[in-house]
Amino acid sequence: MPLIVLLATTLVLAFSSLVALFPAAIAPALAAALGVSSATVGLQVSLIFAGAMLSALVGGPLTRRLGPCRTSQLSLALLGGGAALLTIPSLPLFALASLIAGLGYGMTNPAASVLLVRFTPAERRGLIFSLKQAGVPLGGVIAGASAPALALAVGWQAGLLTLTALAALGIATLQRARPGWDDRRDPRTPWLATPFTGLAVVWRQGSLRNVALLSLCFSAIQLSVSAFTVALLVEDLSFGLVEAGLVMSAVQVSGVVGRIGWGWVGDRLGDRLTALAIIAFTTSAGALLVAFMTPAWPDLLVATLLCLLSLSSLGWNGVFMAEITQLAPSGRIADAAGGCLVFTYGGVLLGLPAITALHGLVGRYTILFALLAGVSLIGLWLIHQTRNALAEETTDRPLSPGSRDR
Repeated sequence: MPLIVLLATTLVLAFSSLVALFPAAIAPALAAALGVSSATVGLQVSLIFAGAMLSALVGGPLTRRLGPCRTSQLSLALLGGGAALLTIPSLPLFALASLIAGLGYGMTNPAASVLLVRFTPAERRGLIFSLKQAGVPLGGVIAGASAPALALAVGWQAGLLTLTALAALGIATLQRARPGWDDRRDPRTPWLATPFTGLAVVWRQGSLRNVALLSLCFSAIQLSVSAFTVALLVEDLSFGLVEAGLVMSAVQVSGVVGRIGWGWVGDRLGDRLTALAIIAFTTSAGALLVAFMTPAWPDLLVATLLCLLSLSSLGWNGVFMAEITQLAPSGRIADAAGGCLVFTYGGVLLGLPAITALHGLVGRYTILFALLAGVSLIGLWLIHQTRNALAEETTDRPLSPGSRDR
């Protein structure tokens, strides 16, 4: 059962990432059909995360009302429906479809958190959540490999409808597991009337609040590293575009390795906050090294250091999600996950425009990486604040050994 749950939650998350990134992978064809630039198609990712923020607000109570399996099925339905709507060459419908798909994206993690906590061993939770979070880059890899090929073979619209068919298949497959996975749901739980329940749970508890703010910092860094690596290499370090693309691929692979590796480290340490602190420190050190790079540095050294930076800056997600389940009040794991993810998605939405605006002021990507090092140090301070808050919470409400593993 644990393996089946892990596989199911990972595939749902991978599919959500696939749908989110599929349009970007066929941007030229979509742009021509819509009569806009490829850059305009790229804004679709922002709309995806705007929708994800909205559904994350109600992810907790909705998961309790429907059950985590039914919520996952609803997520797939919204993702598949959004993909189908994207086939209509209309700019307003393109925006609406992206928001709908984003609503589905935001429901995946609260439901997955409930399932993984219930059906997997607590002592391996960091590794398990990290394996599940590896579904995000996995979906990106699949999108990059399959979307252009499908667009050429059957057309971009048929390619998107293939995603709709996959969503329907996923919904039907999950139905077999629903009786056992949703047996603890509470159909009386209000969800739409209390959209800020998850945020309230997070903000009232100091340890959760600081971890949520930490994820805002980390997600802004992660997106910046992913978005600006090629530009850094080409514009500041005189790499060729092809060579920069190869380095970018290696950076993404390192991020996947980092997600799994840090999950294992957190479990071995028995303290995921320490793992997150190491991630923050190594991210800061790596970003500072990038800030000192010049075109005179050997290409291999540059690529190696960027890959080492990505091990931490792209590898924190699973440890973070596992720590949420550790800190969440009893019976409120989905609420805590949804509330924290609002901050995470906020870092994605706000971080990239802020960093882009700063580049307009400073003019060099290397300087931006120095600023990212500072953001990572803020994250390190937030981890310290989390420990202080946790000590106060434990004093106020003593916990028996293992009672935080729910």
